[in-house]
Amino acid sequence: MKRALLVYTFVAALGGLLFGFDTAVINGAMPFFTEFFGLDKTGQGWAVSSALLGCILGALFVGKPGDIFGRRYMLRVLAVLFFITALGTGLAQHFSTFVIFRFIGGLAIGGASVLSPMYISEIAPAHQRGRLAATFQLAIVIGILVAFFSDYLLIGTGSDNWRWMFIAGGIPALIFFILLFFVRRSPRWLVKTNRLEEARATILAVNPETNVEPILAEIRDSINKEVMNKSLYLFKKPYLKLVLIGIAVGMFNQFTGINIIMYYATDIFRSAGFTTGSAIGQTVIIGMTNLIFTMVAMTIIDKVGRKTLLLTGSIGMTVFLGIFAIAFLTGHTGGFMLLALLIGFIAFFAASQGAVIWVLLSEMFPNNIRARGSSIGSFSHWFFNALLSFLYPVVAGMIGVGYVFVFYAGATLISFFFFRHYLVETKGKSLEELEKHMLN
Repeated sequence: MKRALLVYTFVAALGGLLFGFDTAVINGAMPFFTEFFGLDKTGQGWAVSSALLGCILGALFVGKPGDIFGRRYMLRVLAVLFFITALGTGLAQHFSTFVIFRFIGGLAIGGASVLSPMYISEIAPAHQRGRLAATFQLAIVIGILVAFFSDYLLIGTGSDNWRWMFIAGGIPALIFFILLFFVRRSPRWLVKTNRLEEARATILAVNPETNVEPILAEIRDSINKEVMNKSLYLFKKPYLKLVLIGIAVGMFNQFTGINIIMYYATDIFRSAGFTTGSAIGQTVIIGMTNLIFTMVAMTIIDKVGRKTLLLTGSIGMTVFLGIFAIAFLTGHTGGFMLLALLIGFIAFFAASQGAVIWVLLSEMFPNNIRARGSSIGSFSHWFFNALLSFLYPVVAGMIGVGYVFVFYAGATLISFFFFRHYLVETKGKSLEELEKHMLN
């Protein structure tokens, strides 16, 4: 694999690291800023979902600027927003200020969830695209692990420990911004804007042995300027089916309950009788499991395929979610029972939906609508993320944690049948080959 391809993938994937850090850092910080701001359960839900509201809008509206100004330029803008939210949330003196900066961070996360994996997919050779695009998810789980671990290390830094937990995110944001000046633009965006020589140079930089002219011709032939410039075409044949599938993929990803665990694991363990320090320590183990099995998925995604991973993961997650729900409903939550069940769930999630979702959303849409189609799929992901995260503390307080996870187990089982019926395998095909297959 060529050095330029690795460098460009690494830099773009830093958007995923910041995505993971900013979404997970609130987990360990929550008990402390909850006390500082005097929040009730609704306030806790708003502290989480305010960022997710930003994620929804960031994902939904980044597609058009990404088409106009390019993926690389907009990633620089997002890096600045990541830096602003790190300082703003950490220095906030009032809850309203805290929420505003969480919202700004959400805009950055939502935008990065669309543009970072899209950029990687558009520069990667077809036979390596799954593994390279999954690097974005690897970066997410590394960011989550870094957030969990830094939260754990900063517990003993005094009453302002939660401030340092948030401020720590400013360091990778600054690094991300600087490194974005050392990567090339997406070749497919360059072709769309008629910068063919620059596109040719980028393709040769990442894959010097390729025959570049057929690739350029294939990209040119796939572009329809009228479709590119009118969003209404997204909701007409032949694109509507792909848009609806993208929405469902984002929805089912959240109906596993993955981000409830990422945001509220500390509270879940505390509700089972663990101390705050012990609960945060167990989230580090969850983060390590996430990392290990994401790496497993990266090694096999281009061999086994996206669809097989999704189907296998759906069954495994359903089993562990169901047992987790039963454990809470029957009161068998002592010892390390809950941790073992969550480790099993996370292992199946990381090796399937965790690794596949961003790859799938970045490659399933044709060149004409990729940025906007990916935006809608990511919007679905963040919309249901925000809805479930806001409702969780309230609903769990009313009916109990066990019944909430009964719902997640049932929804994950349904996703198995959806994936089996509606998804097609995308491994090993160029984006333009996929386009012809998807639209027929």
